[in-house]
Amino acid sequence: MANTETALKEALTSIEGATGVALVDYTSGMALGTMGGGKTFDLNVAAAGNTDVIRAKMRTMEMLGIKSEIEDILITLSDQYHLIRLLKGRGGNGLFLYLVLDTTRANLAMARHQLKRIEEDLEV
Repeated sequence: MANTETALKEALTSIEGATGVALVDYTSGMALGTMGGGKTFDLNVAAAGNTDVIRAKMRTMEMLGIKSEIEDILITLSDQYHLIRLLKGRGGNGLFLYLVLDTTRANLAMARHQLKRIEEDLEV
């Protein structure tokens, strides 16, 4: 089992093209941990904004009567992928992993696979 810091470090170093990662509580919008990002990309601001994305999707699913669970949400920009993965089990309720990838270096399918594995090992 990995703690938050270990999981974030693994995501940033082992996922090709990763430039930032955060563990976020979507009930509050607060980042519980961040790594990467930089001066021009504030992961705390991104965490709060992506909380709104999750809440909006959950409201929409409820209005449509969709009972499925969200695995992940992908936002594709011209030079970045933003991957939001909701945590399941072991105290992960209300949390998500947020990963920012450089599109020129990332393999999206592998990133999703690796992020799922990191999520499964994460102990919150």
